[in-house]
Amino acid sequence: MPVTAPLDTDGYVVSATFLGDVAAFASGEGSVFFAGGPETQTPVHKNGLLCATPSLDGKSLITGGGDGKICKVSADGSVEELAEQPRKWIDIIAAGPQDSVAFASGRTAWVRLKTGEIKEFQLPRAFAGLAFAPKGMRLAASRYDGVTLFWVNAAGDPQELSWKGAHGHVTYSPDGKYLVTTMQENALHGWRLADSQDMRMTGYPAKVKSVSWSAKGKYLATSGAQAAILWPFMGKSGPMGQAPLELGVRGDSMVTTVCCHPQEEMLAIGYQDGMVMAVRFSDNAEVLLRRPGAGPVSALAWDKKGDRLAFGTEEGAAGVITLLD
Repeated sequence: MPVTAPLDTDGYVVSATFLGDVAAFASGEGSVFFAGGPETQTPVHKNGLLCATPSLDGKSLITGGGDGKICKVSADGSVEELAEQPRKWIDIIAAGPQDSVAFASGRTAWVRLKTGEIKEFQLPRAFAGLAFAPKGMRLAASRYDGVTLFWVNAAGDPQELSWKGAHGHVTYSPDGKYLVTTMQENALHGWRLADSQDMRMTGYPAKVKSVSWSAKGKYLATSGAQAAILWPFMGKSGPMGQAPLELGVRGDSMVTTVCCHPQEEMLAIGYQDGMVMAVRFSDNAEVLLRRPGAGPVSALAWDKKGDRLAFGTEEGAAGVITLLD
């Protein structure tokens, strides 16, 4: 059985990540908790922490809160305020290249550049998700009835990708060829960006709330069923006409969180009952990492080498699991 170092936070674990060797857990109550560093807890947001994402260099955690602030939290517990939008709830955030950060509230999004300059973007409907392209300063914003693609540093009209319905989380494939959103209905929608070809991924019994690309971008792993559903993106048409993989099948508990291994074709899966399991793509071989308990798994993150896995639950349980050879 893998070794687990447990940690109790004070509320719903919004995100887990590794800042170098230090595990950081963002709590919905407003603090960031640490395991393996000089600090154990740092208060960040007074009115609740609503969203968090690691910076692209992996050295800091970018957070947004109900106090309208966007902060950068380092592994030593230090906090730098990057921006503030008074009287706004910052509940959507994305880390971009060149130390840029995008964040949104309602119908307005902002991008803070490394220089401190802030650019503003508007939509006729509320922003639902943000994601930077793998290369360049192109920002995807999901919304009702589709996605809008903005060029952050260039003039010109944004590109519109349309599909009826409410779109939520948005993600680029690692090679930048595809864009995929989660839907309010139990489905995913995608576009092949070269020609805006639509892709539908359906059949889920529940709403998809967690997605993760595999190390080489061949698969997109998703929650929303009694197994992790992995859509193949190897061909010219993405997953169209191909059956997905189903890993970690359990008849008695839904998958709530997925996180692909950073190097191997392996997936960490978190379940509604608190169980965490690692599953290999090739043969569906399973390793139990955490037994059920302490609420649904809400966050998972591997360290850079893939030797340790950080987890958090909706009831505030957290910890670091070390995989043994």
